[in-house]
Amino acid sequence: MSQRRSPRFGRSVLIGAVLLAIGNIGYGAYLPAKALLAQYLLRDAWARTLAGETAAKPWPWADTWPVARLRAPKHGIDLLVLSGTNGASLAFGPGHLRNTPSPGDIGNSIIGGHRDTSLSFLKDVQEGDLFFIEQPSGKELTFKMSGASIVNANYPWESPIIETPMLTLVTCYPFDAIIPGGPLRYILLAKHEAGQVSHQRQNLKY
Repeated sequence: MSQRRSPRFGRSVLIGAVLLAIGNIGYGAYLPAKALLAQYLLRDAWARTLAGETAAKPWPWADTWPVARLRAPKHGIDLLVLSGTNGASLAFGPGHLRNTPSPGDIGNSIIGGHRDTSLSFLKDVQEGDLFFIEQPSGKELTFKMSGASIVNANYPWESPIIETPMLTLVTCYPFDAIIPGGPLRYILLAKHEAGQVSHQRQNLKY
């Protein structure tokens, strides 16, 4: 009598097949294939998160997992926000600073990312532009860009104490710098638009 295969078994088979395919192609295609596989696994982890799984890791050895979904439709942005802001997390998308409120919760949630990849679109964001945060519960909240500033990386700025949800998006500055890192940071603030909820749920895109 045959045994039913679990969904996790199916994902393992898929991962193995993709990795085998990667091994059979040249190094020039390795990095794009790896990035594509990572995004597929992250989307799968987010689907499991929405279904109720806690800290759904995209792959067994991952030290990060998706905690929110960030959309900026005007700029064609649809990203998963990962737990933590270390290098391993930021290589796959923007990261949530763990000692700040979860995106969409009351308080100032800080999200960081690279200026030349996940958060490169911030240079085009204007005051009044909208962001949408989808939480693990499936609830989606609307935020409006309220201001931006450029500060030194060592500037001792503190998160404001507020009674409503707020987003602070942080990346390196200038956006076109040749050398990564540098002493400056670009900080964008987005405030929650009370009563504004996106009622039309859209499929996750990359």
